[in-house]
Amino acid sequence: MTISLWRHRLAQVEHDQGFFVKTISSPDNPTFKRLQRLASSSRERRKTRMALLDGIHLIDAYCAAYGAPEVLIVSASALQHPEIAALLAARPDLHPVVLSAALFQDIAQVVHPLGVMAISTVPVASLPATVPDTCVLLEGIRDPGNLGSILRSAAAAGIQQVFLARDCAFAWSPKTLRAGMGAHFTLSIHEHADFGTVARWFGGEVIATMPGAGATLYETSLSGRVAWLFGNEGEGLSVKSAALASCTVRIPMAGNSESLNVAAAAAVCFFERLRQIRK
Repeated sequence: MTISLWRHRLAQVEHDQGFFVKTISSPDNPTFKRLQRLASSSRERRKTRMALLDGIHLIDAYCAAYGAPEVLIVSASALQHPEIAALLAARPDLHPVVLSAALFQDIAQVVHPLGVMAISTVPVASLPATVPDTCVLLEGIRDPGNLGSILRSAAAAGIQQVFLARDCAFAWSPKTLRAGMGAHFTLSIHEHADFGTVARWFGGEVIATMPGAGATLYETSLSGRVAWLFGNEGEGLSVKSAALASCTVRIPMAGNSESLNVAAAAAVCFFERLRQIRK
């Protein structure tokens, strides 16, 4: 379907209401109430295992990995936006639910939304048949932005398996998804993971970053099988998780800072390993 044909069909909505586009203008509509619960409640998203994808990039990334999401939501005021029209023209399997501008703004996750969101089922992660050369274990990463940034760096560095302890932020929250920039859909994200079980399954070296470690990241061989273990910036790793580390390293810094933001530290580690195995 071309963009011009899509726009022609939009022009027919008033005459063909409900055939191609379902429009909602009442806050009492059951579909809107469901959207409202998902948009406003992390507990609801966790309970239902549903994710709210905000914007063209995340929706495109989801479609490329899994096909059409369960529901596509478009603001009535954004139907003619070129990017939204292009998305709908390219994906005739996406049949949008159109919200009035006021209702869309009520569930928007950003101050100035583009005008398109989707609801998708959270993918179920599974272990690969072959144990990978590297993976990531995250404990106490409660900031959604930090978690999303780590996931984005992991995907960029070719890491596919990520294990989250129970006390991490919800990996599929809107803020984490935005920070991940589509990385979620190239990763297997295992939530509520037991690190002891993961370490035994992995079988390789488990490396943790600690400011007081004797060895630096850059003098440590990372060319073997490496599982990265990161904890909360303020609290560090729990005693139980720290005991799993077979090696601790520090990232040398020229300035007066005591440590890096955990997302920055993770990115440095991931790409140092990538540098070593490619040199």
